[in-house]
Amino acid sequence: MARKRWAFWGILVGATIVPAGWCQETGQPARSATPVVLTLKRSVELALQNSKDIQLAKLQMRVADNVANRTKSEFRPNLYVGSGAGYTYGIPASPGGQAPSIFNVTYSQDLLNEPMRGLLKEEEEQAKAQRVMLGQTRTLVMARVASAYLELVKVRHSLELLRKEKDSAEKIVDVTKEREGEGFELPMEVTKAQLTKAQVVQRILQLEGRQDELEVYLRGQLGLSAEQPLEVTAEDLPGSAEQEGANLIAMASQSSPSLLLAESDVKGKELRLIGEKRGYWPTIQLVSLYQVLAKFNNYTEFLNNPNNFHYNNLNAGVNIQVPIFSSKTRANVALAQANLEAAKLNLTTKQSQVSADVRQKSRKVQQADAAKEVARLELQLAQQNQSVLQSQFGEGKMNLRDVEKARLEENEKWMAYLDASFQRQQAQIDLLRTAGQLDKVLE
Repeated sequence: MARKRWAFWGILVGATIVPAGWCQETGQPARSATPVVLTLKRSVELALQNSKDIQLAKLQMRVADNVANRTKSEFRPNLYVGSGAGYTYGIPASPGGQAPSIFNVTYSQDLLNEPMRGLLKEEEEQAKAQRVMLGQTRTLVMARVASAYLELVKVRHSLELLRKEKDSAEKIVDVTKEREGEGFELPMEVTKAQLTKAQVVQRILQLEGRQDELEVYLRGQLGLSAEQPLEVTAEDLPGSAEQEGANLIAMASQSSPSLLLAESDVKGKELRLIGEKRGYWPTIQLVSLYQVLAKFNNYTEFLNNPNNFHYNNLNAGVNIQVPIFSSKTRANVALAQANLEAAKLNLTTKQSQVSADVRQKSRKVQQADAAKEVARLELQLAQQNQSVLQSQFGEGKMNLRDVEKARLEENEKWMAYLDASFQRQQAQIDLLRTAGQLDKVLE
């Protein structure tokens, strides 16, 4: 009866129930979709096309452009049509300050307003800074996707090695139990062998979880479906990624996003200060007003000669204001001066920080190179030792357990070498991103 109930959602194979959609050989969910073959550059290319972070940065750039355009509109013609019609008793007046009219057209345009122009130039610099921010976001997405891709390659290779380790650990457990039964080993040795196997199984599960996390992240960044299988190949960063530390420092002074943002901020604050200082200048505005008036607002009663009343009324001219004493202008100048000093101090700090960061990350790349070389030599030594033991085993001079232990050690050295290689790649990506050169390498 139990078999019949399970058969509704599973496939009965012999005495084993295999859930529908699962692979019988691996016991894992079956993936019927065609795998997407990825390379490092292809992954970066797809991420730049589909990343939500980049799309958000583009929207923020549009917002900054529109803010600047809103201020710029004050220096462009502005034409308004309206009506101020209403009942009046006594002197004709309206709450808007203009004479009541059936129909009116108002035109205005700033010709000279230096504080407003200073604000406009600052906002234009902020719009340029948003373009730098977009580039910074692109670089960050590239770094994260490249790192995830390279780590996924490492994790999959490590899983292959660990599954081989599991086979060796099982053989060691079997041999040790056999020797214990013959009285040649203590029970403690069996427990040690079982512990080694359990640790390998634990690491396999941990890496399988990490593999799933990386695949989910890459699918989301690359715009792939949730269950799309991924096929990746082992590769290193392009050769152009190799740069001397001194060269990278010079490049960072020209390309580092944080420096470009700080420089743009200083320039914007300088332009704003110039505009605020010119707030003592006169402001000139071109104005014009056309109105269609009505007699029912009693205009004829308050004119000396009612015959002078005209339905159509036009005023046009220039509105000039000359500041004699302006506390607001003085406060605005002081605020702009303080903001400029803070921006300059931030730029100086960023210049020192970027130079120090490039030096520090260059040293980390060198240290990672040294660690990778040590791991390579340790792996080579383990392989040589395994080869010797294998030969001795073939001659009957070495038992199977020692051979499998040597194979375990070789796999461990392989995994250490993979980790060292990945850490070197990570350090290199971090260095290039700090120097503003990552896009030149991965695009």
